[in-house]
Amino acid sequence: MTDRAASSELTRRQLGRAGLALGGALALAPLPAGPAEAAPAGTAHRPTLRRGPAARAGLLSAHLRQLVTDAEAFLGPSPEHPWYAGAVLLAGRGGTVALHRPIGMAVRYRAYDEKTDTGVELPAGEQIPMAEDTVFDLASVSKLFTSILAVQQMERGALELEAKVASYLPDFGRVGKQDITIRQLLTHTSGFRAWIPLYSAPTYEEKLRLIWNEAPVSAPGTAYLYSDLNLVSLQLVLERTTGRSLDVLLRDEITAPLGLRRTRYNPPASWRPRIAATEDARPPWSGLDRGLVWGEVHDENAFSLGGVAGHAGVFSDAWDLAVLGRTLLNGGVYGRARILKPESVELMFTDLNTAFPGDEHGLGFELYQHWYMGAMATPRSAGHTGFTGTSLVLDPTTDSFLVVLGNSVHPVRSWRSGSAPRVAAANNLARAVPVRPVRGRGAWFSGMAVSATATLTLPALDTSSGRARLRCALWWDTEPGADALVLEATADGGTTWLPVPFTTSRRGEDPRRHPSGSVTGWSGRVWHGLTADLPAARRLALRWRYATDRRYVGRGAYVDGLRVDAADGVLFDEARPADASRVEAVGWTPSAD
Repeated sequence: MTDRAASSELTRRQLGRAGLALGGALALAPLPAGPAEAAPAGTAHRPTLRRGPAARAGLLSAHLRQLVTDAEAFLGPSPEHPWYAGAVLLAGRGGTVALHRPIGMAVRYRAYDEKTDTGVELPAGEQIPMAEDTVFDLASVSKLFTSILAVQQMERGALELEAKVASYLPDFGRVGKQDITIRQLLTHTSGFRAWIPLYSAPTYEEKLRLIWNEAPVSAPGTAYLYSDLNLVSLQLVLERTTGRSLDVLLRDEITAPLGLRRTRYNPPASWRPRIAATEDARPPWSGLDRGLVWGEVHDENAFSLGGVAGHAGVFSDAWDLAVLGRTLLNGGVYGRARILKPESVELMFTDLNTAFPGDEHGLGFELYQHWYMGAMATPRSAGHTGFTGTSLVLDPTTDSFLVVLGNSVHPVRSWRSGSAPRVAAANNLARAVPVRPVRGRGAWFSGMAVSATATLTLPALDTSSGRARLRCALWWDTEPGADALVLEATADGGTTWLPVPFTTSRRGEDPRRHPSGSVTGWSGRVWHGLTADLPAARRLALRWRYATDRRYVGRGAYVDGLRVDAADGVLFDEARPADASRVEAVGWTPSAD
């Protein structure tokens, strides 16, 4: 069951040059995470998690409060039905969990009435509120655990990233699958279609036969297609090579070393009161007639496999997922336990799908996906979603992490669509990471609204003496291609605005020219110096224009220290109060963070 919407600078050719033999896997030299704005102290010491205030995490508390407010709005019509019955939200940075909040109900409905499209609620006394430690069916977030287990086996030499799956599972290599590799399973480039109804086969052997006889819909390595079958196949490889079932591998290799006490397949009946219910599962919307699913895996294929599957079936709570995220941000270590080498984590967070822009993917982890990462999306932001309403997002550039666990298929899957609550939460956490002004107490901020145009306009200046030049500091992070920041000029009072080419520079890099007068996408989330030669005119006005589409946004844009010099002196200087007061800002606001 699936849940899905500028690629990395590392190309496949560069990967080949950088590849090193490490236990049969492809490994990379450590890649820079990119400088973070006001990175919290202690991040280099591989922190473990503790609760603390936003300030300790280097976060702005107002935006964390807004994160909760926005999440609570989705308990109501979104737009017609609630997006989820409840959720648990967890957000932090460094070693500090600054937000851990349950909202809504873990168990609200006993059934779904398809005739009236309403949920049949349990009596008030039988409904169960969300709690911080409510356990959720993670659905496809389970794929991350399977991927980590596979990478561990690569480190030990039991698996090879570029090896053919059929070399481990001879029956797999039928009907065009003989050349599919382990890497293609992990990056969803095997050619498998999204899923097949394994639950329709009555025996385990017949389920395997369906996989063996499933032909790719595209030649392996030629297209990206997200498929549960990739991780089911990887499960079979792991179980064959290790001689252990996937649930035992999970316990031995991840949950026990990290102390994840509420993460497992097939939770016992005693856990049921602390588990969020999922769907009233009945045909035609479900492949199986099971009634209210509560305490058992929701995914039909995983259920038919005994609850243990490579693509779904793991149950966990928000804190355990945060520990897993912190482990990966630490380079594979948490406290005294190491589950992965730093080089392996780098590989999981490196785009191996550069041939398929928009479908960036490391080993198991999705990368740079604005459709659920929102403004936390960067070329190195890693995460995954689950069909039941779950998600994990990790941003190494700011050392921040976000867990959103919702029961969005309770009482039925058709009540929700899209990832609006995930995007809203990620936008708020991204906004909570401060961007400090270059000079003074405030910089101009474009905001993060969708379907908006913001303009920041300087007063008309006389540049007719020649050699006029704009200087300022610029910070930008936008949805690539869709949202752009443009520098424009007019000499006719605003009737015609033309782009102004400019050059940006940052420490340690060569200057970069922008002949179109615009920037979009990822800039490293650091300040850049900007210079632009201006045309000579008696009345030249400059403006920054930031325009967004209706879907997603990045962290936005900041402009600071605006100054215009010409042959006859300083024409404008934002540091002078009289000049600054003449700036016309529509949609841009002075921001001290």
